[in-house]
Amino acid sequence: MYISHLVTLSLDSSKCVGCGLCKIVCPHRVFEIEDKKAKIIKKESCIECGACMSNCPMGAIDVRAGVGCAQAIFNGGNCNC
Repeated sequence: MYISHLVTLSLDSSKCVGCGLCKIVCPHRVFEIEDKKAKIIKKESCIECGACMSNCPMGAIDVRAGVGCAQAIFNGGNCNC
């Protein structure tokens, strides 16, 4: 788990069509599909890799990719992912 109040992930459920791509591509299972809509269930597990945002066909997800744990790994740093 990471520091939850610093995670930049957000979801605009009014734009979501429930396709489930966010759930499929998320490496830390941050999303679930409930009542034909995506729902963030583990925001504190988000590593801000940007996979969900990049794959959302409706633009319902926003995250500042490159500021979190995933970026530290990409840059050769250490992270408790």
